[in-house]
Amino acid sequence: MTTTDSLRSGPGANGRSSGTGRDSNRTGRDTGRLPVREHLPAGQAAAPSAAPVLDVVVPVYNEEKDLRPCVLRLHDHLSRTFPYPFRITVADNASTDATPAVAARLAAELRGVRYVRLEEKGRGRALRTVWTDSDAPVLAYMDVDLSTDLNALLPLVAPLISGHSDLAIGSRLARSARVVRGSKREFISRAYNLILRSSLAAGFSDAQCGFKAIRSEVAERLLPMVEDSGWFFDTELLVLAERAGLRIHEVPVDWIDDPDSTVHIVRTATEDLKGVWRVGRALAVGALPLDRLARPFGDDPRDRALTGVPRGLARQLVGFCVVGVLSTLFYLALYSLFRLGVGPQLANGGALLVSAVANTAANRRLTFGVRGRGGAVRHQAQGLVVFAIGLALTSGSLAALGAATGSPSHGTELAVLITANLAATVLRFLLLRAWVFPARAGSHPGPDPVSDSYSEDVR
Repeated sequence: MTTTDSLRSGPGANGRSSGTGRDSNRTGRDTGRLPVREHLPAGQAAAPSAAPVLDVVVPVYNEEKDLRPCVLRLHDHLSRTFPYPFRITVADNASTDATPAVAARLAAELRGVRYVRLEEKGRGRALRTVWTDSDAPVLAYMDVDLSTDLNALLPLVAPLISGHSDLAIGSRLARSARVVRGSKREFISRAYNLILRSSLAAGFSDAQCGFKAIRSEVAERLLPMVEDSGWFFDTELLVLAERAGLRIHEVPVDWIDDPDSTVHIVRTATEDLKGVWRVGRALAVGALPLDRLARPFGDDPRDRALTGVPRGLARQLVGFCVVGVLSTLFYLALYSLFRLGVGPQLANGGALLVSAVANTAANRRLTFGVRGRGGAVRHQAQGLVVFAIGLALTSGSLAALGAATGSPSHGTELAVLITANLAATVLRFLLLRAWVFPARAGSHPGPDPVSDSYSEDVR
């Protein structure tokens, strides 16, 4: 790799500097967690030697025609609009035309422009190389054709500068994006992102838009986990970041397709699908150390202790719903079985009694995280009281149905029972949480992403 650079801060710095490079973010790097996101300082005067806050990489391969207009336009835009020192890095992926000469001239002519030469092709390889070596706290890249309107650049990096987000992406598929491109590329793009959503449960809307940014401390941890060196690099980066719980900010962009694009659609799509399979398999077997991307407790306001606000409610609701669905199916199966030999009231009571014992045991362990045998008998007794309330609701519903219709069908009985059980579900959860499995004072020294603990019953 060879480098030609002119690394003074961009003329658009306007007297501001971050006052920080990558070295200032080292604190906490080796503690097993990412450091807390912080707003990059903006109060110090920018000096000619000030480290850039933003490093925008433009990866190129045989772009002798488009490179100079791209860099001139990008440099002018940043000089006029960006309030921090910046750098533009041209990353040449083993070009065989006049691209290296054009890039070298740009680096010599323009302040804040650098040229990096790689002897191997691959957009992912270029980004990994430049981002790893950069001293800027915010790293970005964009395609040389500048299909994306540059007015989206500041909104792209602002959440990273402010400490709000870890990564940011431009989205051509967001509702308010304005895109001009052919139907073939539109179909391929939407189909690919649909595949990502269905196979890798991706939540971001546009994986392959050539307009992205990342905080340097995140890149330092995340890049070694990304295997791909080509076009799938973007997707892999985003999927791993999302699975690790990092915050990804999306910016709707105005985007005009480049009709002269040299991207080979079929070959790229094939490689992307192979990448989806590889990443999906690695995630399924737990082969990736995503815990290295965890943020420290307290970085998210939701992590902070608030007096009088119960913790773990969202997780408990999910657990309760899962247990509830399974218990309801078990209850209905038992009711149908008992109904073969006895009347509806006896069948309902027996089915409720058996399913209530199983429901209390499952909620005790899975929903409220109570382990061990301590308090189990008491919990079951209290659960039976909750069961009695459910029995009163369901039995009353059956009695009312019988009085209204005389001889209801089995399907009608099941429908009434399902409705009555849904009505009792909310009350059941509240009673379980507040009375059967209450959180004891002082039992929550901090959040546990796996389970919540409850005083002596947990221990």
